[in-house]
Amino acid sequence: MDRLANTVRPYAWGSTTLIPELLGTAPTGEPQAEMWMGAHPGAPSRIDRGAGGIPLSDVIAADPTAELGDAAVAKFGPRLPFLLKLLAAGAPLSLQVHPNLAQAQRGYADEESAGVPLGAPHRNYKDANHKPELICALTTFEGLCGFRAPEESADLLAALDVDSLKPYVDLLHAHPEEAALREVLTAVLTADPQEMAATVTEAVAACERLGGDAYRAYASLAHHFPGDPGVIAAMLLNYVQLQPGEALFLGAGIPHAYLSGMGVEIMANSDNVLRCGLTPKHVDVPELLRVVRFEANDPGVLRPEASETGEELYDTPIDEFRLSRFVRAEGAAPTDLTAGTPQIVLCTAGAVELGDLRLAPGQAAFVRAGEKAELSGTGTAFRATVVA
Repeated sequence: MDRLANTVRPYAWGSTTLIPELLGTAPTGEPQAEMWMGAHPGAPSRIDRGAGGIPLSDVIAADPTAELGDAAVAKFGPRLPFLLKLLAAGAPLSLQVHPNLAQAQRGYADEESAGVPLGAPHRNYKDANHKPELICALTTFEGLCGFRAPEESADLLAALDVDSLKPYVDLLHAHPEEAALREVLTAVLTADPQEMAATVTEAVAACERLGGDAYRAYASLAHHFPGDPGVIAAMLLNYVQLQPGEALFLGAGIPHAYLSGMGVEIMANSDNVLRCGLTPKHVDVPELLRVVRFEANDPGVLRPEASETGEELYDTPIDEFRLSRFVRAEGAAPTDLTAGTPQIVLCTAGAVELGDLRLAPGQAAFVRAGEKAELSGTGTAFRATVVA
């Protein structure tokens, strides 16, 4: 197995303290948003097998079967199909959705044939893959996930008592669920920018007056993104507060945004994001409306399912990744992690041993398919692999 040297991404929304606190390092004063673990070409982890640090992506490309195993290569191709991250939000991320696999394949092919440069700011599809993801809280974690029932959104907007929001309230009451959500989101995102900015200002003042966690969260959005229509769009979504160990699964077409806190995130290996707001980046409203699933849903907070081995699984309907957790008490017997699929093991508390490697919080290791791996020590470790 190989200790991973990982890259921390300094996105502007990142916390300046959460990742340094976990790693036991001094804050730099700059945002530290995500630490990537895996073989994504944007920031692959590096390993050292005696010849210096080599990108994990290059190691896998040199012998996919040896690193990933026959089953994973047959099912997902010669690449690691997931990306594991530490995510630390000090400010809200953009309100966004991800396409399903068919939408991603079509969108990528269309933009390729149209000659849209891969790095163009208006490009929607960076690859032909879908991007389901799972976030598991390490601290109290706030987010928005999925549409509320239209009548609930109508009640929330009506309580603000803002004249310019009343047409949205009427639409939410007057139409069936899908049509109501589609019409209101379309109206919000295509409204006159100056008129919408005034609406946001009034709505935020009302949120601050009313108080409560959800209203406070919406008011906070406007402080980061004054006048942004995404503030009103966010009010159509479920406000969720996760406690450590709880998780959210985000499938295709589900609008969502992370607001604050730190978690372990795992996703299919893709960069495809369509933004709804809360961002200075490109918002392609027509394409967004084709991808969003206009249906109300419970955000479905996940809690891990324990097994006799002590492994706690976060069950999702995705094969590209499988995330589980071990909370090891002092004196617990070692656990055999040997598997025919590739694995990344991340320590988040205490200290664990993976074979001869000792992992402190924030440290991770890559385990080749079929490689003998035994987990011991006292602490918390997350195990990322695939279903093949």
